[in-house]
Amino acid sequence: MFPERFSNLPEYAFPRLRSLLDVHEPGGDRIEMTIGEPRHAFPDWIGEVLAESWRDMGRYPPNDGTAGMRGAFAGFLSRRYGVEVDPDTRLLPLNGTREGLFNTLLALCPETKNGQRPAVLMPNPFYQVYAVATLTVAAEPVFVPAEAETGFLPDYAGLDPALLDRTAVIYVCSPSNPQGAVASRAYWAELLRLAEKHDFRIFADECYSEIYRDAPPPGVLEALAETGADPERVVAFHSLSKRSNLPGIRSGFAVAGPRSMTAMKRLRAYGGAPLPLPLQHVAEKVWQDEEHVEASRALYQQKYRLADDILGDVPGYHPPEAGFFLWLPVEDGEAAALKLWQQTGVRVLPGAYLGREVDGHNPGAGYIRVALVVDQDEMQRGLTSLRDCLYG
Repeated sequence: MFPERFSNLPEYAFPRLRSLLDVHEPGGDRIEMTIGEPRHAFPDWIGEVLAESWRDMGRYPPNDGTAGMRGAFAGFLSRRYGVEVDPDTRLLPLNGTREGLFNTLLALCPETKNGQRPAVLMPNPFYQVYAVATLTVAAEPVFVPAEAETGFLPDYAGLDPALLDRTAVIYVCSPSNPQGAVASRAYWAELLRLAEKHDFRIFADECYSEIYRDAPPPGVLEALAETGADPERVVAFHSLSKRSNLPGIRSGFAVAGPRSMTAMKRLRAYGGAPLPLPLQHVAEKVWQDEEHVEASRALYQQKYRLADDILGDVPGYHPPEAGFFLWLPVEDGEAAALKLWQQTGVRVLPGAYLGREVDGHNPGAGYIRVALVVDQDEMQRGLTSLRDCLYG
């Protein structure tokens, strides 16, 4: 019997999409623009590192990661955000950030907050692991709209103070998935002020931080340093999946205050799934290298310009600041995705599959998410077909 606390979970987005589309024939050559699986090149020398270290498959990998890999995480944070963290007391490797976004809530969310059931706040639409982790710890998930009116980021500061007083954790994704919005330094500073005032933690999902149009998105760690807030207020998550086009490596990490990190490591010692040692060696080298990241970013910047050229006249089109998704307005996301598939063969994701209905309103219902992961020629064909089919 599926546990009752999970009984109201909707079907996961991609099985749901297959049920919607795959019973129909495509109207043209299939162009896959649904899943955020990067397809740019990763460094060729990865194979050499694996070949040199494959015998380490015969050893148990350290749960806390090799010293070299943790040092590479710290080096990335220093270069990118100008912050220095102790790799031994503030960094934890993850088997992909989804593991961290889930297990960190298990480690840090209390059973009660001010004598009440704790609340966990998250943007709506959102990465679905936020909600599942919240239900797992028996907290109350609170879905906060992230719509055009709020700059496609949740307005946590505008919530009822009584709700904030029983909030244990808030999730923030910046750059945001699916809208491509970026939290400013002022936004982060306000969240840190709220966290201090109402005694909660900020889980900052920054997995898209290295894919951007113009300026590097500010990070929560920069705001932490600038404001002098308590580092125990923040856990930030980073990943190679988007940065380096390496979702198969499963290399991510979390950075937190020392007390939080102690609790996270203690739980991970029981239930963690560390990366095999050869992959830790690869991850160490990849986190140290920026050349391939810059080359990939340049390709995404070309794709932004192409999307702007093709879709710039569409009413309600918002050019993404960062990330690799377009969040396009339609009358009905499911109907639009089905029409597009049947008439052109282009596959996109209905926005409602990423959101949750609250008081009769799902903020994703009037959108489709389009992943800019295919090569430029295929992307041009796909976006042109999309424009002509849905907006012509």
